[in-house]
Amino acid sequence: MEIFIDIHVHPNFWEPICKTQESFRLSQEALNIHKNSISPMQHVFNQMDVAGLDCLCILAQDERSVYTRPVVSNDEVAALRDANKPRFFAFASVDPKVPNAVFELRRCFDELKLDGLSLNCSKLKIDPLDTRLIDLYETCLDEDKPILFHCGCSYENNTLSEYTHPLKFERIAATYPNLRIGLEHFGWPWVKETAMLMLKYPNVYVDTGALYFDSALEFYSYIFNHEYQLTWVERSLRHQIMFGSDNPRFEQIRMAKALDKLGLSQSTLELIKGQNAIDFLGVDDNVRSH
Repeated sequence: MEIFIDIHVHPNFWEPICKTQESFRLSQEALNIHKNSISPMQHVFNQMDVAGLDCLCILAQDERSVYTRPVVSNDEVAALRDANKPRFFAFASVDPKVPNAVFELRRCFDELKLDGLSLNCSKLKIDPLDTRLIDLYETCLDEDKPILFHCGCSYENNTLSEYTHPLKFERIAATYPNLRIGLEHFGWPWVKETAMLMLKYPNVYVDTGALYFDSALEFYSYIFNHEYQLTWVERSLRHQIMFGSDNPRFEQIRMAKALDKLGLSQSTLELIKGQNAIDFLGVDDNVRSH
């Protein structure tokens, strides 16, 4: 069964999240997105339908050492997921600088049944190898849950790219070969280093949530045909690339359509659009009933 999954979506501006002007302004500050409005859920579903998407993976955002409270809480993404099955997966977020972060992560997995962990070390200004993160990694490993790391350039304010260079994550991939690690944004601008990590470590995945210049088709063509070669993807990397849009920063409709125009084989497109995300999430192929 073919299925199309967007592995990287921020629900910050959806109506069930933005219930007050305060929460709206906080999301604008946190994501550094300002010329936008609040989206009714029907608009979200309409966008999915036009893009051909079956499922979204929505990310919580708990960086309370920066913002004093979660921008998007774990309970909120769990409630959204539960109210809209089977269209959403949901990833937890915990702040390793806050005491008892590991207990909150266990609650997310054991009680809320969230599907993985999302971390942005550039916003938290914490090295991925910081000892405060080790318990989080081992919890994900124990629970067989993946981790999505912000990797590469961030448009968000007050972030440091030194904490999101792809090579920062190599020791984690090597130390925990059974831990599924997702590097967002293709690791741009370090896309060749990201390819090297995929080549060396089958537990490393990347998402396509990169659109820093030009249009979606132009920028994807640049990555797939200049930084990489299509043969690299077709022969070596096709099982480790997942479609991700980073919506609402980038428009998933145009990114989804651009993917189809790169010259990839149909079998590789099916892997990037869905099967690789299913493997990364660790769910069975009957994803619609998750």
